Amino acid sequence: MAIKRKIPATMASQHPDHASVPYWHTEAFITVQHEHEETYSAFSDLGIDEYKWDWEGKLVDESVMERMLSNYYTYFKEQPIGKEKFLTFRLPNPKAETEFRLARAFINLLSSAALTKQVGMHTPPLFEVIIPMTESAEEMIAIQEAFKEISELKHTLYRFDESSIKELEVIPLFEQVDTIINSDKILEKYLQMYKERFGKKPTYLRPYTARSDPALNSGIIPTVIATKIALSRYKKLAKKLDIELYPIIGTAMLPFRGGLRPDAVAQFVDEYSGISTAVIQSGFRYDFDREVVKKGIKELQALLPKSTARLVSPSDEKVLIDMIPTFESAYRATIEEIAPLINTVSGALPKRRERVQHIGLFGYSRGMGKVTLPRAIGFTAALYSVGIPPELFGTGAGIQAAQVAGTIDILEKHYKYLRQDLLRSGRYLNKENLDKLIKKYPSLKNVKKEIKIIEAYLGEKLEPASLEEKEHHILTSKIAAALEKKEKLTELITRAALLRKSLG
Repeated sequence: MAIKRKIPATMASQHPDHASVPYWHTEAFITVQHEHEETYSAFSDLGIDEYKWDWEGKLVDESVMERMLSNYYTYFKEQPIGKEKFLTFRLPNPKAETEFRLARAFINLLSSAALTKQVGMHTPPLFEVIIPMTESAEEMIAIQEAFKEISELKHTLYRFDESSIKELEVIPLFEQVDTIINSDKILEKYLQMYKERFGKKPTYLRPYTARSDPALNSGIIPTVIATKIALSRYKKLAKKLDIELYPIIGTAMLPFRGGLRPDAVAQFVDEYSGISTAVIQSGFRYDFDREVVKKGIKELQALLPKSTARLVSPSDEKVLIDMIPTFESAYRATIEEIAPLINTVSGALPKRRERVQHIGLFGYSRGMGKVTLPRAIGFTAALYSVGIPPELFGTGAGIQAAQVAGTIDILEKHYKYLRQDLLRSGRYLNKENLDKLIKKYPSLKNVKKEIKIIEAYLGEKLEPASLEEKEHHILTSKIAAALEKKEKLTELITRAALLRKSLG
């Protein structure tokens, strides 16, 4: 079935993982009031197709459409929002945040449609929303039903009847390993419920797999495995149900959070073949030379539409899924013990956005107890800042088990750039820091053993190679020393982040 809209290849997000001052701004901290300027620059300067306007876990400027149209009317007259450029709300999830924020987002969608109609622009400009933490088809339908009820409110002071949003389109965001693996089942049930509720089926869906939160919960390799299985299953589901699926992946610059950097786009597209839209976070946009960024975005826009998912056979699926508990349990055992270290360092990170209280996934992972951790950016930044990248946690144990079982070739077949990701993250390892931290956190002894296994597997030592990596090593030693003396960490953390071209 042909679709009538452009599918964006690139989606800018407000994830605060940049170390540098944005090229369009005067400081690294971006206030809510500056985010409309950031949106415009992402479209006009960098050529990005879509911008995620985030209502989840942060303060939000609700006058976004008024600001965009009043400040950049000529540009958006030529590049209409909702047709050539896309502004997509990530809704607050009612499971984790107050319902009134959801209602405010709905009203914003409706009023934006009325506004663009009034000024003679393409309408509706906003018609699609991201649902975070999606775990069921019922949640997706509930959002659409709630929006439909609000859109049907009638009053002479409202003007919602002028809106051309007939049905809200939803993008389910899957954020845990098990959910990602089984997300095809959620989509299939949703399509069945949608047809029963609305008498037809959607022309397309854009399933969105997270990379950061599942990695924080389960480690890097279980997350990559889950993503590959999901992409394979989406391809099968699209054929089975005759519907177009355009998957989105929420990647960042460091390997733990996806490994998408503007100077290595071809590797990323090859690794995550089958993705239609890549999320472009702040580190990608602001921590590299702008010309390199623009080139990377153009490369994504050229390559992603041609990308097709690789099928994972049922036998390979079983092997990969059976691997996950070994990687996951070794990873979680260490993370639980060093949670105080992570929280202390993350508390000293430089602020980049205006956030509100967020309920992290780690606290209610199955069998994990009640460990509290920062969000994925702070988590990753904290561990890189002390020189023990999270990519190395649980990985040696899982690789060793796969070698013993004779299944390492299946892992390598589906995680094509596993070796490169481990080498890249290993360049930021500070073994001296690890030895010091073991005295306070004994479970890090397991990480030391895992590093030896990884080095044997790679046939290379994990250590800095470039001048920047060696300087980063020196800074992480200073951070560890300052941490021990309870001195201020923020400036040292920022300097290290600038060197690795990402906060976390």
